Amino acid sequence: MKDLTKGRPSVLILTFALPIFLANLLQLTYSLADTRIVGTFLGDNALAAVGATTTLSNLIVQFLMGMCNGFAIISAQCFGAKDMDRLRRSLGNSLVLGLLAAVVLTIGGLVFLQPILRFLNVPENLLNTATQYVSVIIAGLVVTLLYDVLAATLRAIGDTVTPLIVLAVSVVLNIGGDLLLIVVLHMGVLGAAVATVLSQLIAVVVCAIYLWKKYVILRIRVNDLKLQDAGMLRNMLSSGLSMGFMSSLVNIGTLTLQTSINKLGQNIIIAHTAARKISEIFMIMFSVFGQTMATYCGQNLGAGKIERIRRGILLATGYTCIWCTLNIVTAYTIGDWLVWLVTGSENPEVVYNATLYLKVDTLFYYVTAVICIVRNAMQGLGERIVPLISSSLEMIGKIVIAATLVPMFGYPGVIAAEPIVWFIMIIPLLIKILRMPVWKQKT
Repeated sequence: MKDLTKGRPSVLILTFALPIFLANLLQLTYSLADTRIVGTFLGDNALAAVGATTTLSNLIVQFLMGMCNGFAIISAQCFGAKDMDRLRRSLGNSLVLGLLAAVVLTIGGLVFLQPILRFLNVPENLLNTATQYVSVIIAGLVVTLLYDVLAATLRAIGDTVTPLIVLAVSVVLNIGGDLLLIVVLHMGVLGAAVATVLSQLIAVVVCAIYLWKKYVILRIRVNDLKLQDAGMLRNMLSSGLSMGFMSSLVNIGTLTLQTSINKLGQNIIIAHTAARKISEIFMIMFSVFGQTMATYCGQNLGAGKIERIRRGILLATGYTCIWCTLNIVTAYTIGDWLVWLVTGSENPEVVYNATLYLKVDTLFYYVTAVICIVRNAMQGLGERIVPLISSSLEMIGKIVIAATLVPMFGYPGVIAAEPIVWFIMIIPLLIKILRMPVWKQKT
């Protein structure tokens, strides 16, 4: 456990963020390895089929993850206030609420999968392969949810090392499962999806056993599973749904943009898949310090130590801006090599378009860094509305661009989409944070 309400903010933030960074890096390593394995052993058609549906699976998975992180903010506040009974009850309520949401999304996703894939304009020759892959991912949402709840709760009490170790085991099993099911057993993209779900299931079991043995304060009882505390339930739903929908709004915009990308041909689908995979690595620090700020602000708010919050936000923003500069240098020096590394493709159209995406969008990452830090800090401070407004602007912006710039300019319109919406969505965040009492108070 790590108490973020005591000690130097700079040291606390970095030591808390490092395991989250390594965990996210491991997750991205698997994602890249999965992409490369599919591309190398199953070919461009399979890679395009997976890429064409990635935004759909991300939409659902990120909603659940955002919701669990929102629940964990309440847990962080309880931990900061040293109220262990409420902390335990928040974990029990997180499991119940999360499982209800996961079951609903699983049923809805499987029932309406074909209409959704056709809405995404998935090419007819990729439809069957895409269906095989994404249906298994959706069927495993309950497993995904359980891991998210446990990992988020551990981070809420300051333990970022355990989720890292569990994830490392899961990633190794996942990659091994990919090679076994795809290369040896010849299960195709279905094997990649099955390997993902099975490795997550093992991660859940390991994490649950460790949590039960290590943390007595988190050993929930039957009463902790009952949704009987109206105040806590209201706060958890407000925080969880706010962060869940915030993630969903972002991904709905990306999903809509993908419908236009899927019309541009297989090479562009592969190029964009590669560009987004690399962008996920480039943007890793944004989510790392965003998660850190949500917990840091939540704990300090619960402890009533408001004066520490502003300094934490400034430090996290500074760290991510340094990372942005490194991203720009990387994109302009080895961007094309990274595209080949991810896809294994030497197709000039794929390499050129993916590299162009990286070179243009990294120039504006500083804006994204501020967005991620401020938005998550606001969630930790209990501000739910403005982050949703900001995410709504991103969704609307991408929908408009998908309907206008992409048909007019093709893939360059897609490349322009991100920077345009970033500049729009940062406006309400800056206006709100500068007006909040926590920002005006001297440190």
